[in-house]
Amino acid sequence: MLKREQGKSGGAAGGVAVTPAKRGRPFGSGNNSASAAASAADSAAPSNLLGPSLHVHNSFADQNNKRIVLALQSGLKSELTWALNILTLLSFKEKDDMRKDATPLAKIPGLLDALLQVIDDWRDIALPKELAKTTRVRTLGASSVVTGFGCEYQALGSTGSGSAGIESTQQNGVTKSRFSELWLDEDSLFNLDDEGRTEKQQCAVATSNIIRNFSFMPDNEVIMVQHRHCLETAFQCIEDHLVEDEELVTNALETIVNLAPLLDLRIFSSSKPSFIKITEKRAVQAIMGMLESAVKAWHCAAAELLGRLIINPDNEPFLLPFFPQIHKRLIDLISMPALDAQAAAIGALYNLAEVNMDCRLKIANERWAIDRLLKVIKTPHPVPEVCRKSAMILESLVSEPQNRSLLLAYENAFAEIVFTDGRYSDTFARILYELTSRPSSKVAAARGIWGM
Repeated sequence: MLKREQGKSGGAAGGVAVTPAKRGRPFGSGNNSASAAASAADSAAPSNLLGPSLHVHNSFADQNNKRIVLALQSGLKSELTWALNILTLLSFKEKDDMRKDATPLAKIPGLLDALLQVIDDWRDIALPKELAKTTRVRTLGASSVVTGFGCEYQALGSTGSGSAGIESTQQNGVTKSRFSELWLDEDSLFNLDDEGRTEKQQCAVATSNIIRNFSFMPDNEVIMVQHRHCLETAFQCIEDHLVEDEELVTNALETIVNLAPLLDLRIFSSSKPSFIKITEKRAVQAIMGMLESAVKAWHCAAAELLGRLIINPDNEPFLLPFFPQIHKRLIDLISMPALDAQAAAIGALYNLAEVNMDCRLKIANERWAIDRLLKVIKTPHPVPEVCRKSAMILESLVSEPQNRSLLLAYENAFAEIVFTDGRYSDTFARILYELTSRPSSKVAAARGIWGM
């Protein structure tokens, strides 16, 4: 709890606290002055060593901000494609790129709403296959010019039709049906057939990538985390991960992970206007769906997301009902051979163990939990920080008297680490002290009353 209070006080201190690390955040994009200085020194290298790069002048967004928003709102292919290409360049930042002209959302009013509208347009027509309207073969009135069913073009283009149908398909020596030459071949309009749906989907994926890129910029964090429509759209995308495009889901999930240190789930019950009616419970259920997924990128990101959300005490009431499922899944991820899955799970457990006594009891009583935490240290994991957090989790567990009987079975393993591994010997020495030298409960109560 002390660690979480320190996190809150650090955030309230203004610019003193360092921005939490983000998944994939480019080097030097945080508030760390040391990393910024190092990156500035690296930028002195010849530019031809960095490979090809595209740059946009820093005044471009200021001069064309209205045009970019209007192009996104127009719904025209050429304008939408132009706007998405420009925003992709403006939002993208190479790993070693120290450009000062990164365009925050605050510079372009209405941009975030216009981007979300592109995703909403795709979501409105992206129905699951079982709910999609199936084609019906119409044979009645196949030889008539007008069938009365409102789908006369199907009859005209069908085989075995009368002279009117033949005339419509072979007029001027053109064998292609004239009805396929309506909106689909227009450069500026979307159609609602399969090709039009594909184009809409591609625009939605490109838009989600732009929003994800914007979430890496510290200047955009507050704007995006307080934008209810943005969060609702992202959570709805990961909620429908079984039927939605995988890249769109991944971009939405990474956006939420980047915003998680500032995210308060109570925004879904606030007075801000809602477009999708996502509740706090639905949001956590969507995260659990990602955590249970077999896709490594998804369950790793979900574990990291839960670890960041629980740091905010205001999110506890919404996460507590799912703690039994969360603990079990995180312990399962530790047993996986993937090193990044182990790191994500241990990072989440490290924060969950600091919530309350009930969490520490449930983690200790989870089957194989202690064995797998010890295995990470003994193997060891190639990242020392992961091993250190595993040891700290065990130290948190031993602080509860109800867990000591479970941990006493591993006393020999703890003693072996004390004498063989100098990096974590202090932590396990404290664990052994808690197990073997802890006074009885009666004496502890006397100390609390009389100050012994």
